[in-house]
Amino acid sequence: KIKLPVMVIMDGFNVSHSVENLDILGDNEVRKFLGEYGPENSLLDVKHPMTFGPLALQNSYFEFKIDQSEAMQKVFLEMPRICEEFRKLSGRKYGFFEKYGIKDAEEVLVMMGSATGTAKDAVDGMEKKVGIVKLTLFRPFPHKEILETLKEKERVAVFDRAMSPGTKPPLYSEILSSLFESGMVHDVRSYVYGLGGRDIFKKDFEKVIKDLDKKGNGRINYIQ
Repeated sequence: KIKLPVMVIMDGFNVSHSVENLDILGDNEVRKFLGEYGPENSLLDVKHPMTFGPLALQNSYFEFKIDQSEAMQKVFLEMPRICEEFRKLSGRKYGFFEKYGIKDAEEVLVMMGSATGTAKDAVDGMEKKVGIVKLTLFRPFPHKEILETLKEKERVAVFDRAMSPGTKPPLYSEILSSLFESGMVHDVRSYVYGLGGRDIFKKDFEKVIKDLDKKGNGRINYIQ
């Protein structure tokens, strides 16, 4: 099994403090998919001693970071293959992100995590066609794929369950960066919600969708 650095999306509080029925795979199926864990190097192998976690000085640290960055790019090649393996095993389809109602939608909500289910209920009840993009992979960020999906959309609302004091919220910043390369002018709006595990409701998404027809204020909008 190939080992790659990757950052996936999970709502900490909503996962750790909630109860929900789950359809889980059996132990044998999981072992077959993951394989047996065998560390390449062991901390306790006295016959083959190694040094772990030493100080990296200027003559090597830069090279380490370049290797790390290049390794991260391999995720784009390996993740689709691994997701297809998992689909055959479980019947569940995953990718860099999930698209919901995107076709012919002029307005799109972009978000991560558990709030997407509530957002789907909201867009299903709207008269106008609104799509959803749910990120499942954050690092490395799929800029190329996001650009291809959103480049012709008139309005994009980006929802962050996080803040970056002193700058723009993380997902909003990445979406802006992705769309910048298209050379097209986009109406992209930022919404911060759910900090500390606070709930977001269907009516909150409905209000955002209705407000998308109005001119954006250029500020970060807080859904409290």
